[in-house]
Parts: sequence; structure tokens; C-alpha cells
Amino acid sequence: MVEKNKDYVLDIVSLGYEGEGVAKIDNFPIFIQGALIGEKVKIKIVKVNKNFAFGKLIEIIEESEHRREAVCPIYKRCGGCSLQHLSYEKQLEFKRDRVKDCLSKIGRINDVTVLDTLGMNDNPYRYRNKVQLPVGERNGEIQVGFYAPRSHDIISMESCNIQHEEADKVVELVKHWMKNNNIKAYDEKDHNDKRDKADLKNRVRHIMVRKGYKTKEIMVVIVTASKDLNGKEELIALLRNNITGIKSIIQNINPKNTNVVLGEECITLWGSDNIKDYIGEFHFNISPLSFFQVNPDQTEVLYKKALEYAGLTGNEVVFDAYCGTGTISLFLSKNAKKVYGVEIVAPAIENAKINAVENGVDNAEFIVGEAEKVIPYMIDKGVYADVVVVDPPRKGCGKELLEAIGKMSPKRVVYVSCDPSTLARDLCVLRDLGYSIDEVQPVDMFPHSSHVETVVLLSHKKADTHINVNVEFGNGDGKIPVGKIAEKAEEYKPSERVTYKMIQEYVEGKYGFKVHTAYIAEVKRDLGLRMYDAPNSVEELKNSRNHPTPEKVEAIKDALKYFALI
Repeated sequence: MVEKNKDYVLDIVSLGYEGEGVAKIDNFPIFIQGALIGEKVKIKIVKVNKNFAFGKLIEIIEESEHRREAVCPIYKRCGGCSLQHLSYEKQLEFKRDRVKDCLSKIGRINDVTVLDTLGMNDNPYRYRNKVQLPVGERNGEIQVGFYAPRSHDIISMESCNIQHEEADKVVELVKHWMKNNNIKAYDEKDHNDKRDKADLKNRVRHIMVRKGYKTKEIMVVIVTASKDLNGKEELIALLRNNITGIKSIIQNINPKNTNVVLGEECITLWGSDNIKDYIGEFHFNISPLSFFQVNPDQTEVLYKKALEYAGLTGNEVVFDAYCGTGTISLFLSKNAKKVYGVEIVAPAIENAKINAVENGVDNAEFIVGEAEKVIPYMIDKGVYADVVVVDPPRKGCGKELLEAIGKMSPKRVVYVSCDPSTLARDLCVLRDLGYSIDEVQPVDMFPHSSHVETVVLLSHKKADTHINVNVEFGNGDGKIPVGKIAEKAEEYKPSERVTYKMIQEYVEGKYGFKVHTAYIAEVKRDLGLRMYDAPNSVEELKNSRNHPTPEKVEAIKDALKYFALI
């Protein structure tokens, strides 16, 4: 029986998914941050769960030959990196093994060779072209840094060895500006306590700095809790006079009680709305809200591998799902007949269209909408792809998209993944839909972290069962206008069942306050709406005499109108 607060001497037998050392007591796993395979360590048990426990490293009795001294002075307290104490060669092995383990345990995929991880050739530091740092206060002093592991405690830092040097300087300048203008750090605890009553004026939540790796252009984004912000002109002057290459200074407003860093609204305080950078021969416009890979060297490695796996000859139609600003789409366009990029973030699609025009690409179309809705609609209209590329967020592909791929049966699918767990889940589905997994290539985009990107080539095992129809999306005779695709896709897809959670999220997003499910149920009853989907939690409030305020009633009605329930 493992006991909390008791010391143990243990042998480390493996590494966990986040790079923690794993030891076992009677087959009961203990996770120890900072310990390595092959080491004998003394630990103290700090937390015991039903199926595992956490230990704190007290002493390394026998040290691994692969242990390295971390270059960062706050490494042991900061949550930004987790593997600086492991040699880079072994980091790459760990990431390959992590992919293999996820494929085996989650996807039941054991008959596929996972290639060695493609790592950085040079010194794997100062590689990030984007950094976003939380801002807080401690004892009246402004703190900017990274969160400690598994917490929202900010570990203040003066310099970070994985981000570009200009970010360090920007942080110091912004801290100086905040102090001079009596600007406070946003406190999420106050927001939690006060809800919509929180004083959000002159509150800075995050600092984001983006740098063009080849253009050297700098964008600084100050994320605030409201539009109110003192000293804007001083901030502009301070940054312009001290940051070489600065092209854009932007205020992003995020008033929500959320862990999401950026809000939806951006105000350009000075300069351009975007900066530019190159990947290979293509240049790209990057806005504050755009997704753009943060390691430029390895991005080129990743995209070249995706292009290789696509196997294009110039005659193929390609769907690029979750295309972002069109980075992969433009790479594919060099060797494709036609590329359709689909992305739900409208500003990213606007950037993608500009990127295509500025790079002289005329065989790529970009569509705003959910890939899970747009691509099934396109297939229904007779537009099929020979190759599909997917680069989904961490949650992986939606089941509607995977089913659509199975229905369409393209020759090849190239899956670019940022999470081995959801990759394994989706590969299992695609295999059941008739695809073989031909090659799995991990790529190290984030040295010294446990994160790993993976590119996978899948090919269809069956003969094509569809007939390509000569239908195109675009402008002109016989074409379906691109701007109408998302709208038509919404009409095509069966309407989703509206849940209480969807209503709550709509109200909170638009009005900034939360509504209890019981309040939603009360409004629905008053309107005579059906209650078949009411969750159990709507039946009683802690204080049954409470009723929604008129403000909340109107907000709920607005949500019901939005979802076409009234």
C-alpha cells in the first residue's frame, strides 16, 4: 500500500506521456517529475489516487548517463519545458516511443513501423517565433512568465531559452509601461469571485509576441480584459523606439472568464494588422488570431514530408481540412490540379486568400466553415478529392469528416497530428473505413517539451467506388460560388440538437454571465417549449425560490432565438 508523505527509494522503469519518470511499487505506478529511465531515486509521495500516485524527487542516488544540466535557471519550477534534463538524442527517442505507445494502446495498431523522430539539426534553442505569456501580480509586483506545472501560479522569468530574444525585451518594456501608467494585471480569481461585476478596466491578461523568422518583423499583442487602457501612446512610443523590426502593435480584448488566451476583437494601435514570414518559397500574412506553426525550421520539414506523402503529379484534386492560413494548401498547390482549403476561423481564411494572391497561386480556393460540414456537402455535390490532407486541432477530426473521407475513398490521406492520442483514435477509424497505414513519421516541433507532431500516410485498400463529376467551386459558369459553400453546408447537414450547454455557452459568450440550467428550463416552460431534453440538474436549484432576473430571461430568449427554437 502506497502511503502519502512517506519516502521511498525506487528504480525508474519508463517515462510517462509528459516525460515524467515512472516507478512501480507492487505494480502500482508512481509518477516522478524530473526522474529518468535507469535512475535510482529517493522520493516522497505527495498524492495518491486510486490507480496511481505522484512523487516528489528528493535525491538522485544513481544518475542516468543521459541526464543533462538544464540551461534555464527556473526550469525545475516552470511548466514551459519538461525535458531539458534529458539529452536531445533521447528526447527524440522518447517522442517516437510515445507515438508507438499511443498507436498500440489507443488505436490497437501494432503492425506499423514508426520512423525515428525528425529533430532539429542545430542547437535546439531559441526556436519559437511566437510566445504568449500570462501577466499577474505578487506582493504588488507585476509577474510575467509561464505557469508552474498543473497550476495557474505564474513563475516570473527574465529570459526564456526557447523563445526569440526580442520577446524578453518586450516583456521588460511592457512591465515598465504598466507600472508607469498604473495598469494592473488581470486576476482570474477576482473574476471568478465577482463574475460579471469584476472591474476589468486597465487590466492586462497576456502579452503575445510574434516574429517573422525570415522577415524579422515583430508583432506585439497586449491582451486586455476590456477596451479601457491607459497610456496607449506611451506604449507605442516605447516599443517603436526600442524594438528593432516592430511592424504591428495590437490590443486584443478578452473580457470572458476563460482560460482561452485571445478574445475575438483586435484593435490595431499602430502599424499593420499583420506581419509576414516565409516558409520555403511562400510568404504568409500572419494576424494575431492566425494559427501559424511556431518552429519555422521544423515547419518546413513537416510540410515537405506532408507534400511527399501526398504524392501529387499535377492531376489531383486535394482537400486540405483545417487549413488555417493556407500554409499547407500553398505547398500542395505546386503539384496539384486544384486545392480546396477549409477552415472555421474566418480571419485565417481571409489571410489564406491574400496569401494565395500574393504568391501567385490561382489553383487554390479557401472556404470558411467547419470541415465536418463543408466537406460532406462538397461530396454530396459531386466534388471528390484524390488526396485529403487533415491537420486538426488537438481534439482530432470530427467523426463526420472521417465518415465523409470513408465515403469518398480518396487514394491517399495525409494526417498531420499534434496529439498522438487523438491520432491513434482517428487512425483506428480510418483503418476500419478501408485504409492502410503506410508510414508514420514523428517530427520534433517543440524541443525540450513532451509535445510531438506526427505525419501519417494512409492509402485506400479498395478500388474506387465513386465516379468523379465535373463540378467545381468558384466563380463562373457551372460553378458553385465559394462564398455560398458554408451556408449550403449548414443547410445540408441535419440540424444539431440544441443542448443546455450550447445555450449556456451562447449566453456567457455574448452577455458575459452564466445562467443555470434551471433558469433555461423555466424560460422554456413559460414559452411552452418541449422539455424532453432537460437534464436532471434543471429540476432543482439549491434555493428553489430563486428565479432568473429579467436580464437573464432576455438573454436566454435571445439564445433560443439564435438556435431557432422560438
